[in-house]
Amino acid sequence: MSTDTEATKPGNDDEYHLDLLGTLHWVLAGIAAVAGFFPILHVTIGFIAIVASVAGEGAEPGARGMGVLMGVMFIGIGSAIMVMSWVVAYCLYLSGKYLKAHTNHTFCMVIAVLICFSFPLGTALGVFTILVLIRPSVRQMFGVA
Repeated sequence: MSTDTEATKPGNDDEYHLDLLGTLHWVLAGIAAVAGFFPILHVTIGFIAIVASVAGEGAEPGARGMGVLMGVMFIGIGSAIMVMSWVVAYCLYLSGKYLKAHTNHTFCMVIAVLICFSFPLGTALGVFTILVLIRPSVRQMFGVA
């Protein structure tokens, strides 16, 4: 029979699970960082649209303005997606680091909830991270009461 203190004592399984989750957070961070480079195509198309509109010999001045507007939109949206992907990648990197170091329980929990919206890899990783982080023995390892 086990007592309550034995049930909440951190074990090797908890250490292994946190280490594995930390590594998987780093893998997902790498995927998010690489995915952040794909919108460079949109930014490039935006620059080409602006240059073509300004340098073009179009008969209508309204057509030039529309080309510049579309170019600015392509650049703005592509840049925003790039920055968001890299911010998510950095947060995932930090979360993996904190999981391995057993610090910042709340940050790790928030990131785990947020990555649940990234189907399917993020959802699986987020759910498993939440399941591990809510264990009493893991909360004790993080120093959370």
